[in-house]
Amino acid sequence: MPIRQPIVCVLGHIDTGKTLLLDKIRKSSVQAREAGGITQHIGASFFPIETLKKLCGPILKKLRSRVRIPGLLVIDTPGHKAFANLRKRGGAVADIAILVIDVLRGFEEQTYESINILKAKKTPFRISKPDKSFLESYQSQDSYVRQDLDEHLYTIMGTLSKLGFQADRFDKISDFTRTTAIVPVSAKTGEGIPELLAVLVGLTQQYLRARLKVTKGPAKGTVLEVKEEPGLGTTINAIIYDGTLQKGDMLVVGGKEKPITTKVRAVLIPKPLDEIRDPRDKFSSVDMVSAAAGIKIAAPNLEDVLAGAPLYVVPSEARLEEYVKLVSEELGKLRIAIDIDGVVLKTDTLGSLEAIAESLKLNHVPIRLADVGDVSKRDVTEAVVVKGHEPLYGAILAFNVKTLPDAENEAIDRSILIFKNNIIYHLIDDYLKWMKSTQEERIQKEFDRLVRPGKIKILPGYVFRKAKPAIVGIEVLAGQIKPKYALIGEDIGEDGSSTGEIKQIQDRGQAITGAETGMQVAVSLDKPVVGRHINEGDILRVKVPEAHAKALLTKFQDNLSPDELETLNELVNIMRRRSPFWAT
Repeated sequence: MPIRQPIVCVLGHIDTGKTLLLDKIRKSSVQAREAGGITQHIGASFFPIETLKKLCGPILKKLRSRVRIPGLLVIDTPGHKAFANLRKRGGAVADIAILVIDVLRGFEEQTYESINILKAKKTPFRISKPDKSFLESYQSQDSYVRQDLDEHLYTIMGTLSKLGFQADRFDKISDFTRTTAIVPVSAKTGEGIPELLAVLVGLTQQYLRARLKVTKGPAKGTVLEVKEEPGLGTTINAIIYDGTLQKGDMLVVGGKEKPITTKVRAVLIPKPLDEIRDPRDKFSSVDMVSAAAGIKIAAPNLEDVLAGAPLYVVPSEARLEEYVKLVSEELGKLRIAIDIDGVVLKTDTLGSLEAIAESLKLNHVPIRLADVGDVSKRDVTEAVVVKGHEPLYGAILAFNVKTLPDAENEAIDRSILIFKNNIIYHLIDDYLKWMKSTQEERIQKEFDRLVRPGKIKILPGYVFRKAKPAIVGIEVLAGQIKPKYALIGEDIGEDGSSTGEIKQIQDRGQAITGAETGMQVAVSLDKPVVGRHINEGDILRVKVPEAHAKALLTKFQDNLSPDELETLNELVNIMRRRSPFWAT
């Protein structure tokens, strides 16, 4: 049997130069056209063997056997943590992987995650550190430059050793089945690229030959992305890893609710060295494609296809139910959980939808509606319903999509915020920052509405009026007092009534809205008579309502100063003499 091109997945932390490295090989500028220069979608490119021979030059001639693979199919994955689902998707279909590590930064969060993905899928990998040979360049460097690079490489080898991998620089390895190859590469100058490609070609055809054998039967594949294409409608980008796919074939592919059955209307492939997610040239329409291939499929009823879902060509109508059952069993955990109260999420592709949904889940943000497409008036209506129950979730997150005019007007009229961005982590951060500030503002307003604890002392010699109202000079010993605050003394009556209510506070003859610890002011009290109910030197406390006291002790304890908390606890002890379960 002939062998197919190996599927190579490129993984690594954000901004380590994965796409830039591929751009250098393709002589393309995909990375420059990405929003923020950061990969937002999963992509695939085909590198024909003739191109690889030109790039590798004489290095390929050193292989013990002639080159048999027809080329390399390379999958590029986003490095941002939100796109873990896309990295898993790429790792799941890969035969071999390139793990890109910044030689200066070393192992980072998504580096470890990528290794775990490759271990879980048992995918062999090579390490590159972002069109001259590396070895030639290395030998021409000063000794201190070579020593610095070697030290960085030893650090990476040490980390890999702790993770259970033996690794070494590719030119020092005698047994590639036991040692992970490290290939130093520059995505800017191209140094090391010939060696990297030669190592991939040599290893895949020498050690993966059995895996690369393909059948001539019906195609098997995995959906990478679901995208709306002008003139074609909803299409799917997919990797075909076995068999053949033809125009007119019956497909069973995983959907949001259940497997979807459809017929292939068109099979489109990008030109060699072109990127499927951002082609420089038009796709070529073909009648048939064999594994392994990155393709775009146009067919009816693809709107509800799930990115990451399995894809099968059904060999005959009689076996349709068998394939429907197979896809149902494989769908697993691809669905997005929906809540009654949550944000509305609209994105350009299902891959983006999954990534943002997962990130929101990690931040404990529920989702009411998650869908692909432009923001519509219906989406605004959904957000309005949520806002009535929970204002923090009454918002729309729009990633890389437009807002339709009627939806824009409705959002303005109903005061619904639409967060828009074409960089995924900016979109999430913008919403989370707004939610945090709104939540803090709401909590502060709730706190400000509560009656706060306070303690005062009636100053001897400062009784200005004995009754109706009593006017006395006081000092605030702790906390604060405000007009309309009720006061109680040490001995509370059976009915728990207050000693009196503050009618007004004056400082140097001027009415003020409140007084805090340390201030000496005059207060007027409506009920008490000096000499009968209160006396000079008495200590009075603000009578905090029970519900307010409970909220202050449970929800807002950190907002209280130490003297306010002490005064509140004193009040609680006084009130519990009459009612043991007060404010519990």
